[in-house]
Amino acid sequence: MIATRTFEVLATCKDSKARRGRISTAHGVIDTPVFAPVGTQASVKTLLSEDLEKLDTQLILGNTYHLYLRPGMDVIGKAGGLHKFMSWKRAILTDSGGYQVFSMEQLRRISEEGVEFRSHLDGSLHFLSPEKAVEIQLTLGSDILMCFDECPPYPCSEDHAKRSLEITTRWAKRCKAAHETADRRIGGSAPDRRPSGSQLWGIVQGSIFPELRKESAKQLVDLDFPGYALGGLSVGEPQAAMHEMISLTTELLPADRPRYLMGVGTPEDLWEAVDLGIDQFDCVLPTRNGRNGQLFTSAGKLNLKNAPYREDFRPIDPACDCDLCARYTRAYLHHLFRSGELSALRLASLHNVAFLIKLMRKIRQFISDGTFKEEKKKFLATYRSQGE
Repeated sequence: MIATRTFEVLATCKDSKARRGRISTAHGVIDTPVFAPVGTQASVKTLLSEDLEKLDTQLILGNTYHLYLRPGMDVIGKAGGLHKFMSWKRAILTDSGGYQVFSMEQLRRISEEGVEFRSHLDGSLHFLSPEKAVEIQLTLGSDILMCFDECPPYPCSEDHAKRSLEITTRWAKRCKAAHETADRRIGGSAPDRRPSGSQLWGIVQGSIFPELRKESAKQLVDLDFPGYALGGLSVGEPQAAMHEMISLTTELLPADRPRYLMGVGTPEDLWEAVDLGIDQFDCVLPTRNGRNGQLFTSAGKLNLKNAPYREDFRPIDPACDCDLCARYTRAYLHHLFRSGELSALRLASLHNVAFLIKLMRKIRQFISDGTFKEEKKKFLATYRSQGE
């Protein structure tokens, strides 16, 4: 089956691989390059769906593994799918759960059929196969589903990375077959939650070995997915190695399909990866770092728990108009953190998500204007020199 064309390139840069595009989904259009906040358990931590709507967030990420364990597919199925359950009207991408399962080395056992694992919640035994991962994501009603893959750790041997990419390809074939032939009713009586035109994307593996990345990309392109992710990066490898693998892989993927770099979300990495041809990102960093007092600003990172901010009555970022920057000062947020107030976690998370959403909006415009390389140079020079 030929993948449905759901992506178009609107603008490119003559001196960069950066491009501006548009992904069509059952729950709206996604303008790329785009950053997707992570809502692991049907919630972007400390934020509400209306917060994300106000920021014009186009895409959020949910997690198959966590939602399968809690609240469970029975609850989300009865709610009418993940969109209704969390009151979110725009696009949702769900990862397959592979990364979470494979990160729990002591709690799982891999076979050709899939992965047997014990819940981190109560130790109960579960089995996740490619077919099961697709079934769960269909029940969630995801707009973009990810194939079940094996994500090798870093560092790992070349033999380990090769075995991982080979089983990832075999599982991708099974995921595609399951997605294409899914019955219109799941579980016998529950209606299929799959939105019309749901998309299943493949995940390129190969660790930091160039020939393996080439092999994985070729195998997945032959399967003709409507989109492709780069997995197994941002897991501890040197930044130069990550950039090398991104550059190599984007050259091998079809120009008419979106390219998704999984788990990357620092402002510096977003600029660099867009320059190398990436269209889509997700990461827990904006909310995780925010809850720990680190905020992104146009002048670099600030650690608001530090003592110098006790009497700093400036906005967090004068160039930002989010609810935090428009109303409160650095001194006030410092006070909230030092006092253990929960509002500090919310305000800092809101700012960081807003910062990245707005940054991607600017990057899209710079690509259209033909000024991307110039603006990238200016941003990084300021961000790296003035931050803490």
